[in-house]
Amino acid sequence: MIVAVDTNILVDILNKDERYFESSRKLLGKALSRGGLVINEIVYAELAGLFERKGELDKFLDDFGITLSPSNGQALWEAGKAWNIYTAKRNKQIQCTGCGEKFTLRCKSCSNIIVSRQHIISDFLIGGHARVLADSLLTRDRGYYRTYFKEPPLFL
Repeated sequence: MIVAVDTNILVDILNKDERYFESSRKLLGKALSRGGLVINEIVYAELAGLFERKGELDKFLDDFGITLSPSNGQALWEAGKAWNIYTAKRNKQIQCTGCGEKFTLRCKSCSNIIVSRQHIISDFLIGGHARVLADSLLTRDRGYYRTYFKEPPLFL
């Protein structure tokens, strides 16, 4: 079984996040026991900013048994199709990344609706990569990924 790992899980571990460190560490270990762990080039690039040298990032990934798995044309196609669905149906609501619930925010001063672009193409590239090149995705953004990527199953 191949498990793609989203950036947020690895950042939880690197930053020793009070809320998510322990659960992310345990889930990463559980995923590793089930098979190989992979990240795509987007996750690698997002992590690069947290290290002084490339070798330090490579060692961190190696210590956790994580392999860099480049995207292919099909993964990019899936990402692009999901991105198009997102941009077509994006409205003035905010979506919870945990459960997927949508709601509207209004400014307290003028009552205008506050609009936020919550997702960028990199989120979709991670999802497309997981869908095509992995059996599951380890992430905290379950609601979002369930909305745009029905497969692979989410591990967290």
